[in-house]
Amino acid sequence: MQLLVTGGCGFIGSNFIRTMLTRHEGLTLVNLDKLTYAGNRQSLADVETTYGGKRYFFAQGDIANSELVLHLFEEHAIEAVVNFAAESHVDRSIADASPFVATNVAGTQRLLDAARQFGVKRFVHISTDEVYGTLGTQGKFSEETPLAPNSPYSASKAGADMLVRAAHETYGMDTVITRCSNNYGPYQFPEKLIPLMFSRAVADEALPVYGDGLNVRDWIYVLDHCRGVELALLQGRSGEVYNFGGNAEKPNIEVVRTILAALGKPESLIRFVTDRPGHDRRYAMHGKVAIWRVVSVWP
Repeated sequence: MQLLVTGGCGFIGSNFIRTMLTRHEGLTLVNLDKLTYAGNRQSLADVETTYGGKRYFFAQGDIANSELVLHLFEEHAIEAVVNFAAESHVDRSIADASPFVATNVAGTQRLLDAARQFGVKRFVHISTDEVYGTLGTQGKFSEETPLAPNSPYSASKAGADMLVRAAHETYGMDTVITRCSNNYGPYQFPEKLIPLMFSRAVADEALPVYGDGLNVRDWIYVLDHCRGVELALLQGRSGEVYNFGGNAEKPNIEVVRTILAALGKPESLIRFVTDRPGHDRRYAMHGKVAIWRVVSVWP
Protein backbone atom coordinates (compact mmCIF):
# COMPACT_ATOMS: atom_id res chain seq x y z
CA MET A 1 0.00 0.00 0.00
CA GLN A 2 1.21 3.48 -0.95
CA LEU A 3 0.17 5.89 1.82
CA LEU A 4 0.36 9.70 1.83
CA VAL A 5 0.54 11.25 5.30
CA THR A 6 0.28 15.03 5.47
CA GLY A 7 1.67 16.99 8.40
CA GLY A 8 3.82 14.02 9.32
CA CYS A 9 6.56 16.08 10.96
CA GLY A 10 4.13 17.37 13.57
CA PHE A 11 3.53 15.89 17.00
CA ILE A 12 0.86 13.29 16.24
CA GLY A 13 1.85 12.75 12.62
CA SER A 14 5.45 11.83 13.45
CA ASN A 15 4.32 9.31 16.04
CA PHE A 16 1.83 7.86 13.55
CA ILE A 17 4.45 7.48 10.80
CA ARG A 18 6.87 5.69 13.12
CA THR A 19 4.07 3.39 14.31
CA MET A 20 2.91 2.50 10.81
CA LEU A 21 6.34 1.79 9.33
CA THR A 22 7.24 -0.36 12.32
CA ARG A 23 4.02 -2.37 12.28
CA HIS A 24 3.43 -2.84 8.53
CA GLU A 25 6.29 -4.21 6.43
CA GLY A 26 4.36 -3.90 3.16
CA LEU A 27 3.77 -0.18 3.57
CA THR A 28 5.45 2.61 1.59
CA LEU A 29 4.81 6.05 3.07
CA VAL A 30 5.15 9.58 1.68
CA ASN A 31 5.24 12.42 4.21
CA LEU A 32 4.16 15.85 2.92
CA ASP A 33 4.87 18.61 5.45
CA LYS A 34 5.22 22.37 5.08
CA LEU A 35 7.61 22.49 8.07
CA THR A 36 5.95 25.45 9.75
CA TYR A 37 6.82 26.35 13.35
CA ALA A 38 5.19 23.14 14.70
CA GLY A 39 6.77 20.75 12.16
CA ASN A 40 10.20 19.34 12.96
CA ARG A 41 11.86 17.02 10.47
CA GLN A 42 14.30 15.92 13.16
CA SER A 43 11.41 14.20 14.94
CA LEU A 44 11.71 11.55 12.22
CA ALA A 45 15.51 11.42 11.89
CA ASP A 46 15.54 7.76 12.92
CA VAL A 47 12.84 6.96 10.37
CA GLU A 48 14.79 8.65 7.57
CA THR A 49 17.91 6.68 8.54
CA THR A 50 16.09 3.35 8.64
CA TYR A 51 13.55 3.67 5.83
CA GLY A 52 14.51 6.74 3.77
CA GLY A 53 14.48 6.20 0.01
CA LYS A 54 13.08 2.70 0.42
CA ARG A 55 9.79 2.76 2.30
CA TYR A 56 9.76 6.40 3.44
CA PHE A 57 9.87 9.54 1.32
CA PHE A 58 9.72 13.15 2.52
CA ALA A 59 8.38 16.10 0.53
CA GLN A 60 8.38 19.64 1.87
CA GLY A 61 5.40 21.67 0.75
CA ASP A 62 1.90 22.98 1.30
CA ILE A 63 -1.20 20.79 0.98
CA ALA A 64 -2.85 23.80 -0.68
CA ASN A 65 -0.31 23.59 -3.53
CA SER A 66 -2.35 21.65 -6.10
CA GLU A 67 0.55 21.16 -8.51
CA LEU A 68 2.75 19.60 -5.82
CA VAL A 69 -0.04 17.44 -4.41
CA LEU A 70 -0.99 16.08 -7.84
CA HIS A 71 2.66 15.36 -8.61
CA LEU A 72 3.04 13.31 -5.41
CA PHE A 73 -0.12 11.34 -6.10
CA GLU A 74 1.13 10.47 -9.57
CA GLU A 75 4.79 9.86 -8.76
CA HIS A 76 4.09 7.56 -5.81
CA ALA A 77 0.83 5.98 -7.01
CA ILE A 78 -0.89 7.00 -3.78
CA GLU A 79 -3.65 4.63 -2.68
CA ALA A 80 -4.68 6.14 0.67
CA VAL A 81 -4.35 9.46 2.52
CA VAL A 82 -4.18 10.33 6.22
CA ASN A 83 -4.50 14.09 6.62
CA PHE A 84 -2.90 15.41 9.81
CA ALA A 85 -1.80 18.71 8.25
CA ALA A 86 -3.37 21.64 10.09
CA GLU A 87 -2.80 24.92 11.83
CA SER A 88 -3.79 23.85 15.31
CA HIS A 89 -3.19 26.40 18.07
CA VAL A 90 -6.27 28.22 19.36
CA ASP A 91 -4.43 31.32 20.58
CA ARG A 92 -2.78 31.79 17.19
CA SER A 93 -6.17 31.46 15.46
CA ILE A 94 -7.62 34.19 17.65
CA ALA A 95 -4.78 36.51 16.65
CA ASP A 96 -5.12 35.71 12.93
CA ALA A 97 -7.56 33.19 11.49
CA SER A 98 -6.45 33.45 7.85
CA PRO A 99 -3.71 30.76 7.94
CA PHE A 100 -6.20 28.38 9.53
CA VAL A 101 -8.70 28.88 6.73
CA ALA A 102 -5.97 28.55 4.09
CA THR A 103 -4.55 25.28 5.42
CA ASN A 104 -7.37 23.60 7.27
CA VAL A 105 -10.18 24.39 4.82
CA ALA A 106 -8.68 25.17 1.40
CA GLY A 107 -5.80 22.73 1.86
CA THR A 108 -8.14 19.90 2.76
CA GLN A 109 -10.19 20.58 -0.35
CA ARG A 110 -7.06 20.44 -2.53
CA LEU A 111 -6.23 17.04 -1.07
CA LEU A 112 -9.77 15.78 -1.62
CA ASP A 113 -9.67 16.95 -5.25
CA ALA A 114 -6.42 15.09 -5.88
CA ALA A 115 -7.61 11.98 -4.05
CA ARG A 116 -10.77 11.89 -6.17
CA GLN A 117 -8.83 12.46 -9.39
CA PHE A 118 -6.49 9.56 -8.66
CA GLY A 119 -9.15 7.26 -7.21
CA VAL A 120 -7.57 6.67 -3.81
CA LYS A 121 -9.03 3.79 -1.82
CA ARG A 122 -9.42 5.70 1.45
CA PHE A 123 -9.13 9.27 2.77
CA VAL A 124 -8.78 9.59 6.56
CA HIS A 125 -9.20 13.12 7.90
CA ILE A 126 -7.86 13.88 11.39
CA SER A 127 -10.13 16.33 13.19
CA THR A 128 -10.57 17.34 16.84
CA ASP A 129 -13.04 17.20 19.72
CA GLU A 130 -13.10 21.01 19.63
CA VAL A 131 -15.49 21.01 16.66
CA TYR A 132 -18.23 19.96 19.09
CA GLY A 133 -17.90 23.09 21.21
CA THR A 134 -18.17 22.86 24.97
CA LEU A 135 -19.84 20.65 27.58
CA GLY A 136 -21.35 21.30 30.97
CA THR A 137 -20.45 19.23 34.00
CA GLN A 138 -22.18 16.09 32.69
CA GLY A 139 -22.26 14.08 29.48
CA LYS A 140 -19.81 13.37 26.68
CA PHE A 141 -19.52 14.15 22.98
CA SER A 142 -20.66 11.37 20.67
CA GLU A 143 -20.25 11.11 16.92
CA GLU A 144 -23.85 12.35 16.62
CA THR A 145 -23.23 15.54 18.65
CA PRO A 146 -23.92 18.60 16.43
CA LEU A 147 -20.88 20.67 15.53
CA ALA A 148 -20.69 23.96 17.44
CA PRO A 149 -17.11 25.31 17.18
CA ASN A 150 -16.26 28.28 19.38
CA SER A 151 -12.82 29.39 18.12
CA PRO A 152 -11.50 30.26 14.66
CA TYR A 153 -9.32 27.14 14.86
CA SER A 154 -12.19 24.77 15.65
CA ALA A 155 -14.40 26.51 13.08
CA SER A 156 -11.78 25.86 10.38
CA LYS A 157 -11.57 22.20 11.41
CA ALA A 158 -15.35 21.89 11.34
CA GLY A 159 -15.33 23.40 7.84
CA ALA A 160 -12.80 20.81 6.72
CA ASP A 161 -14.91 18.04 8.26
CA MET A 162 -17.91 19.18 6.26
CA LEU A 163 -15.90 19.16 3.03
CA VAL A 164 -14.79 15.59 3.74
CA ARG A 165 -18.38 14.58 4.45
CA ALA A 166 -19.51 16.29 1.23
CA ALA A 167 -16.87 14.39 -0.78
CA HIS A 168 -18.35 11.14 0.48
CA GLU A 169 -21.98 12.15 -0.05
CA THR A 170 -21.51 13.90 -3.41
CA TYR A 171 -18.82 11.84 -5.12
CA GLY A 172 -19.01 8.56 -3.23
CA MET A 173 -15.44 8.88 -1.98
CA ASP A 174 -14.30 6.47 0.72
CA THR A 175 -13.70 8.90 3.58
CA VAL A 176 -13.37 8.53 7.35
CA ILE A 177 -13.16 11.32 9.93
CA THR A 178 -11.55 10.87 13.35
CA ARG A 179 -11.93 13.25 16.30
CA CYS A 180 -9.74 12.92 19.36
CA SER A 181 -9.39 14.47 22.79
CA ASN A 182 -6.21 16.19 24.03
CA ASN A 183 -2.98 14.33 23.24
CA TYR A 184 0.25 14.20 25.21
CA GLY A 185 3.54 12.42 24.60
CA PRO A 186 6.89 12.63 22.78
CA TYR A 187 7.66 15.29 20.14
CA GLN A 188 4.83 17.62 21.25
CA PHE A 189 5.37 21.27 20.35
CA PRO A 190 6.32 23.25 23.50
CA GLU A 191 3.47 25.76 23.30
CA LYS A 192 0.95 23.06 24.32
CA LEU A 193 -0.09 22.82 27.98
CA ILE A 194 1.95 19.88 29.30
CA PRO A 195 5.33 20.61 27.64
CA LEU A 196 4.90 24.35 28.25
CA MET A 197 4.25 23.91 31.95
CA PHE A 198 7.06 21.37 32.25
CA SER A 199 9.68 23.52 30.52
CA ARG A 200 8.75 26.63 32.47
CA ALA A 201 8.72 24.77 35.78
CA VAL A 202 12.15 23.29 35.13
CA ALA A 203 13.42 26.82 34.55
CA ASP A 204 11.63 28.14 37.67
CA GLU A 205 9.57 30.47 35.51
CA ALA A 206 5.95 31.49 36.14
CA LEU A 207 3.31 29.06 34.87
CA PRO A 208 0.41 30.98 33.23
CA VAL A 209 -2.97 29.32 33.75
CA TYR A 210 -6.05 30.68 32.00
CA GLY A 211 -9.00 31.88 34.10
CA ASP A 212 -9.65 29.81 37.22
CA GLY A 213 -7.83 26.76 35.83
CA LEU A 214 -10.95 24.59 36.06
CA ASN A 215 -11.40 24.03 32.33
CA VAL A 216 -11.55 20.26 31.94
CA ARG A 217 -9.82 18.24 29.21
CA ASP A 218 -9.86 14.52 28.46
CA TRP A 219 -6.26 13.34 27.95
CA ILE A 220 -5.03 10.52 25.73
CA TYR A 221 -1.50 9.25 25.11
CA VAL A 222 -0.46 10.00 21.54
CA LEU A 223 0.42 6.39 20.66
CA ASP A 224 -3.06 5.28 21.73
CA HIS A 225 -4.48 7.90 19.38
CA CYS A 226 -2.21 6.63 16.60
CA ARG A 227 -3.56 3.12 17.08
CA GLY A 228 -7.05 4.55 16.73
CA VAL A 229 -6.15 6.25 13.46
CA GLU A 230 -4.55 3.02 12.27
CA LEU A 231 -7.78 1.17 13.04
CA ALA A 232 -9.83 3.80 11.21
CA LEU A 233 -7.58 3.48 8.17
CA LEU A 234 -7.66 -0.31 8.07
CA GLN A 235 -11.11 -1.18 9.36
CA GLY A 236 -13.23 1.97 9.51
CA ARG A 237 -16.50 2.09 7.60
CA SER A 238 -16.68 4.50 4.70
CA GLY A 239 -18.46 7.75 5.57
CA GLU A 240 -18.18 7.24 9.33
CA VAL A 241 -16.88 9.50 12.09
CA TYR A 242 -14.93 7.95 14.98
CA ASN A 243 -14.29 9.63 18.33
CA PHE A 244 -11.22 8.70 20.38
CA GLY A 245 -10.94 9.58 24.05
CA GLY A 246 -8.72 8.58 26.95
CA ASN A 247 -11.38 8.53 29.69
CA ALA A 248 -8.97 10.68 31.70
CA GLU A 249 -10.66 14.00 32.42
CA LYS A 250 -8.69 16.49 34.47
CA PRO A 251 -8.99 20.23 35.16
CA ASN A 252 -6.03 22.15 33.73
CA ILE A 253 -4.97 23.30 37.19
CA GLU A 254 -4.73 19.68 38.35
CA VAL A 255 -2.46 18.85 35.41
CA VAL A 256 -0.24 21.82 36.28
CA ARG A 257 -0.07 20.88 39.97
CA THR A 258 0.78 17.28 39.07
CA ILE A 259 3.70 18.48 36.92
CA LEU A 260 4.97 20.72 39.73
CA ALA A 261 4.74 17.90 42.26
CA ALA A 262 6.62 15.50 39.97
CA LEU A 263 9.41 18.05 39.54
CA GLY A 264 9.49 19.04 43.21
CA LYS A 265 8.60 22.64 42.34
CA PRO A 266 6.39 25.00 44.43
CA GLU A 267 2.83 25.88 43.45
CA SER A 268 3.78 29.52 43.98
CA LEU A 269 5.02 29.39 40.36
CA ILE A 270 1.38 29.30 39.18
CA ARG A 271 0.03 32.59 37.78
CA PHE A 272 -3.65 32.87 36.90
CA VAL A 273 -4.07 35.05 33.80
CA THR A 274 -7.01 36.53 31.89
CA ASP A 275 -9.02 33.77 30.32
CA ARG A 276 -8.83 33.02 26.59
CA PRO A 277 -11.80 34.40 24.56
CA GLY A 278 -14.35 31.67 23.84
CA HIS A 279 -12.50 29.21 26.08
CA ASP A 280 -14.45 25.91 26.07
CA ARG A 281 -15.18 24.77 29.61
CA ARG A 282 -15.06 21.00 29.23
CA TYR A 283 -14.43 18.28 26.65
CA ALA A 284 -15.15 14.57 27.06
CA MET A 285 -15.45 11.91 24.39
CA HIS A 286 -17.64 8.87 23.87
CA GLY A 287 -16.92 6.81 20.76
CA LYS A 288 -18.16 3.84 18.75
CA VAL A 289 -14.99 1.80 19.11
CA ALA A 290 -12.34 0.93 21.67
CA ILE A 291 -8.96 2.01 20.34
CA TRP A 292 -7.15 -0.77 22.17
CA ARG A 293 -8.82 -3.42 19.98
CA VAL A 294 -6.33 -5.58 18.09
CA VAL A 295 -5.70 -4.12 14.63
CA SER A 296 -5.35 -6.40 11.62
CA VAL A 297 -2.05 -6.58 9.73
CA TRP A 298 -1.69 -4.46 6.62
CA PRO A 299 -3.44 -6.19 3.71
